[in-house]
Amino acid sequence: MRHSTVADVNAAPQTSSPGYLDAAALFRAHGRFVARMLHRSGVTASDVDDLVQDAFLVAHRRGGFDTGPAKPTTWLAQIALRIAANYRRRRKPASAPLEDRDVQGGIEADSNAPTRRAQDALWKLDEGKRLVFMLFELEGVPCDEIATALGIPVGTVYSRLTAARKAFVAAVREETTP
Repeated sequence: MRHSTVADVNAAPQTSSPGYLDAAALFRAHGRFVARMLHRSGVTASDVDDLVQDAFLVAHRRGGFDTGPAKPTTWLAQIALRIAANYRRRRKPASAPLEDRDVQGGIEADSNAPTRRAQDALWKLDEGKRLVFMLFELEGVPCDEIATALGIPVGTVYSRLTAARKAFVAAVREETTP
């Protein structure tokens, strides 16, 4: 994986817009947010730092963020979720933990199982629903801001959120049914 240098980040196209944020400023302001989005998307802790860097390299290549109707966090969330999707596609499937459903009254021995089920359910959602669900439910972004950032009507955000909630709950139930 290529690691950027300070010279790479400082070479970002500059703009005179007062709301402009280059990749370095975006990282300082929103690096933790991107790391959280990646981790919640199923990226392992050992890979989060590399993928955070990838997200900000994408931001750098796109010339930074110029304030408009979208917020930088929503823009970065879109980038992070695409990177997480690519990560999941190329990652080797992890071996499933050994489970004995008869032990301890059917309680799974793996304490990470609920988190893994939630992440798997999240990834069963299509990209549009997943983004709306994560921004609203996990990051607390209001629906009107999501609509503005994504360039869609607020009613579409509500519709995607409702559908995502139903699909998420159904997927979690499906995962927990023996």
